[in-house]
Amino acid sequence: MFSYCADPDTLDTVRWLSCYLTTGVHMSFYASFLKVLALLAVTAPVALAVGFLGAMAARSSLLPVSLLGKGYISIVRGVPDVAFFLFFVIALDQMFEYVRHRVLCPSWDAPVRQGNEFLVCAYAKLPLGTAPEWVHETYGFLLAVITFAIVFGAFAANVLFGGMRAVPRAQLETAEAYGMSPRQTFWRILVPQMWVYALPGLSNLWMILIKATPLLFLLGIEDVVYWARELGGTKTSRFSDYPHGDWRMWYFLALLVFYLMMTRVSEIVLERLMQRLTRGQATAGGEAQRKEAVA
Repeated sequence: MFSYCADPDTLDTVRWLSCYLTTGVHMSFYASFLKVLALLAVTAPVALAVGFLGAMAARSSLLPVSLLGKGYISIVRGVPDVAFFLFFVIALDQMFEYVRHRVLCPSWDAPVRQGNEFLVCAYAKLPLGTAPEWVHETYGFLLAVITFAIVFGAFAANVLFGGMRAVPRAQLETAEAYGMSPRQTFWRILVPQMWVYALPGLSNLWMILIKATPLLFLLGIEDVVYWARELGGTKTSRFSDYPHGDWRMWYFLALLVFYLMMTRVSEIVLERLMQRLTRGQATAGGEAQRKEAVA
């Protein structure tokens, strides 16, 4: 905060805004944008890995494994995201605490479920009540990452499964004719080629993931939506050194610009990635590039 911010009542408009926008709570608001970017940076590769495992399971020749993969894809995709987020975070948290409870408090003889209450010993709580604030925030963020990865992993699995099935069967048969094992055919022929067919669907999924980050607000994490609502609401002199009216429109407008910039940058990067992947491929994109090169 600037030195002239000691008495906000004596400031002109420009100085008042400079002081207002550099308060501690506004720094938390700015940090929440980094929290969204961190969630995307961590969740995207984890969800892609979960989706790849789900797609491998769905195309497995073993019936139980195939049913497990297809069941995971169908169940998660069939449940509304909001309902799944609200349910799964609670279930995941209670599962972790129950496992810790059974390990750390074996002498506990009272039931864990007591009516609507879920009670475990103090040592099994996650995080512990004596833990610092950053531990609570990190734990909540971890639960959010796992939940996002499982939800969007199902969608990614469906896209990758379709990409695997789109690879021409003739190429796989040719690899087998050259003496490649099923494992070699999968990793050297199928996996490299499936990305060309899966990338459009994965691009859409990335855009959906960006737009789903405000769901962090529903998980109790102080994200951009939380701070926009808190800071933009009407503040009186009784509760704030910088009283103002209802400014939520301006804060949410900032979020609108942020997400539009994110999606635009993503479109540019994904388009270039698609051009690189389709170069020399027998696809519509590869054919278009060949025609451009000839012209």
